[in-house]
Amino acid sequence: MNDPALTANSPRRIRQSNEVAVLRALHQSGRLSRADLARRLHLNRSSSGHIIAGLTADGLVREADEAAPGEAGRARAGRPGIMLELVPEAICFLGVEIGVEHISTVEIDLGARIVSTGFEPFDGPNTSVEAAVERAVALALNSIPSERLARCEGFGVSIPAHMDKSGFVRLAPLLGWRDVNVAAMVREMLPIRVPVMAENDANAFALGATHGRNEAHAGVTLFLVMESGVGGGIVIDGSVFRGGGGLAGEIGHLPMNGPQEPRRTLEQMIGLKQIMTEYRKASGRADPSFATFLDDVRDRLPSAVAIAEDWARALAVGVVHACRIIDPSHIVLGGSVAALYPLMAARVAAHIQAIQEPSFPMPSIVVNDEGTVGSAFGAACMLHQRYLSMESRRFSEGGAEDSD
Repeated sequence: MNDPALTANSPRRIRQSNEVAVLRALHQSGRLSRADLARRLHLNRSSSGHIIAGLTADGLVREADEAAPGEAGRARAGRPGIMLELVPEAICFLGVEIGVEHISTVEIDLGARIVSTGFEPFDGPNTSVEAAVERAVALALNSIPSERLARCEGFGVSIPAHMDKSGFVRLAPLLGWRDVNVAAMVREMLPIRVPVMAENDANAFALGATHGRNEAHAGVTLFLVMESGVGGGIVIDGSVFRGGGGLAGEIGHLPMNGPQEPRRTLEQMIGLKQIMTEYRKASGRADPSFATFLDDVRDRLPSAVAIAEDWARALAVGVVHACRIIDPSHIVLGGSVAALYPLMAARVAAHIQAIQEPSFPMPSIVVNDEGTVGSAFGAACMLHQRYLSMESRRFSEGGAEDSD
């Protein structure tokens, strides 16, 4: 029998829904007056006041002067108005990206702002699943003081892998993983009981880049994560489009040659491994860094520029193929290789214009602000999004852990 307290129209469930609406509104807008919140919730001031009082008592919402920090000079004359805002330090969420060459970690607060990050080199293909997950969890935990860990409300993991909707890894070709329940492994290693979620790195990147943005999410955006592999995620009107098997947007697997030629995919042409292989040959250096390669491109060193030109041409071909299928209005680049794009943006645009029909529009291409931590940030945002929903464990009896 259904619990009457949890039915869709029960007073308790309605109150929980209104609490979620308040938290979401404050997350998106930063600060709102009580009157503005009441209007957004379509409630009278008395009803919304009870919701706000409960969230204030829980330490999630607080009052603040109308002038934000640093804006005192612009505050209106007279007594300042009282606004409401989230208490950022009340809750935190951890995100981890297990990549091929590195592990990145991010801690975000209740406002989904980055509090701390971690990064260390990593030899993914030569590390077992268990050792990789253990290392990632340890890096995340070491980056956060014990008092903040006690306020953690979720742990997200992103992986360059083919995954189902529950986060089960069917195949991670670059890491050599197959049929692995990463979320369950993380849960067993954590010293705290919190919800754990796992997601494909490109989908996590896409979610993090759009989560909580106040502007409209209309249209189609293609997100590309460029490391050794090239992952893709598609956001349509604000929602991540996974496709039938969770592989939508994976343009890194596009074949880039004819049937009589050795098979080469887009990721083999624009990924970090290919760039550094060519750069080692051209520079004669045994172990050059990607930063050194970027410096040589900036300095217009012919050998480095030639490699960058090949990269720009291949990226343009991949973009044109993707645009003819999903017609994105925006393309957002992330991952370490994205740092090459600003240096080659004009060449990428020239190749796109030369390849595609003039009647097709040119999408805008930008580099994600979060840089190399974009995927880890998105993994943390998955749990932040869950907390600001009816699936939050605040609403479950005893706050039991979840794996979904």
